[in-house]
Amino acid sequence: MEALQFIKELLSTPAIFIGIIALIGLLLQRKDAQTVVKGTIKSILGFVILNAGAAVIQQAIIPFGDLFQISFNIHGVVPNNEAITSLGLTQYAIETSSIFAIGMIMNIILARFSKLKYIFLSGHHSLYMSCLIAIILKSAGMEGWMLIATGSLLLGLCMCVFPAIMQPTMRKITGNDTLALGHFGTCCYWLSAQIGKLMSKIGDPEKAKTTEDVNFPKSVSFLRDNSISISIIMFICYFVVAIIANFGANSGEAAAIFKGSNWFLYATLQSITFAAGIYIVLAGVRMLIAEIVPAFKGISEKVVPNAKPALDCPTVFPFAPNAVLIGFLSSFVGGIVGLAVLALLGQTGLAVAIILPGAVAHFFCGATAGVCGNARGGLKGCIAGAFVHGIAITLLAAALLPVLGDLGFANTTFADTDFCVVGIVFGNIAKLVSSTGLFVIVIVLFLLPIAYNYTIGRKTGKKESK
Repeated sequence: MEALQFIKELLSTPAIFIGIIALIGLLLQRKDAQTVVKGTIKSILGFVILNAGAAVIQQAIIPFGDLFQISFNIHGVVPNNEAITSLGLTQYAIETSSIFAIGMIMNIILARFSKLKYIFLSGHHSLYMSCLIAIILKSAGMEGWMLIATGSLLLGLCMCVFPAIMQPTMRKITGNDTLALGHFGTCCYWLSAQIGKLMSKIGDPEKAKTTEDVNFPKSVSFLRDNSISISIIMFICYFVVAIIANFGANSGEAAAIFKGSNWFLYATLQSITFAAGIYIVLAGVRMLIAEIVPAFKGISEKVVPNAKPALDCPTVFPFAPNAVLIGFLSSFVGGIVGLAVLALLGQTGLAVAIILPGAVAHFFCGATAGVCGNARGGLKGCIAGAFVHGIAITLLAAALLPVLGDLGFANTTFADTDFCVVGIVFGNIAKLVSSTGLFVIVIVLFLLPIAYNYTIGRKTGKKESK
């Protein structure tokens, strides 16, 4: 039992998991001991730095969301992957752990024997998806080995399919085909990219600006420094919600957030802390990419030929830093619009949950959607794509609640779109078919990419080689 717990913790600790992947890759390339040690440690270090930056961002952005709710006196369900997963693990720990561990093996098998050559390295997101799958299958009445087998196959499929969907956009973002996106917000990232394509057709494409081409007057040229511009823009946002909360009807709740600090100084410090988090994340991503891509070559050559590492969403942040902030703000506004839509639907008599804008989800996912929209449609694509993303994650989170069983009554839910889409689709299929029927459907879906590779895909490859 202790060995099983150790393996679970090993695989669910992203930094260590990344280090193991780098170690295996370097050993498979028969690198010397010095290179192996250096590459392994720097891969772990890069992810630890990235994670530290993400923690700093969350520390600064969560109070912003809380102050927003206090300022405008709104209450409802706040989507948060970590919160709902912690609740799910209290009830479905064995199912989630089993799906998580076996699902990673299914990912490697599917990548090895199909054209979906992606190894999903965002271990925390794999754990969240394992928990979601366990919840919906358990709520549908599935039990025992069938639940674990169905869930593992479904997780392995998700870990290959979603990076494949994003790869054309990732090539546009990075300028090459070496990296993939391993983050379960793919459906809306893809949607944002498509909206970006549409926006690129408006006006003169040759004159279209990307978020990184924004020209600042000489008098404010200091705004070209991303850290400065992010600090100032976040200060404006923080200032608005902080002043309303501090002098509003709920000033007592606001004071608890300020923890005795002056509201103005608090807003100033949190804004700069947010910018510092972005700076740390970018540094960590650059180090991680510099080490993991060469190390992954060993796995690509020996275990899964032509495989690509699918990494967490901050991987794309350095390619368009301005789009990160613009995407977050646009997505947050979209979340407010989505909240208004749900409120209006509630007034018509429909039983809908009020989904509040979760600042963490709108930052990390909204920023990524902004980068995707920018890659396809420049500044206009970034704004429009991230805005639609904000609306979509709000409405999808509301639609997911009914299939979560008892956890649908919790004060939180899954935040990112792929969790919602997988939960809604398979949760409703589970209501229409028997457990055996759902098991068969998932097996067929898992085997389809492999069958394609050894039939149609192989014939297509031969024709291209000729």
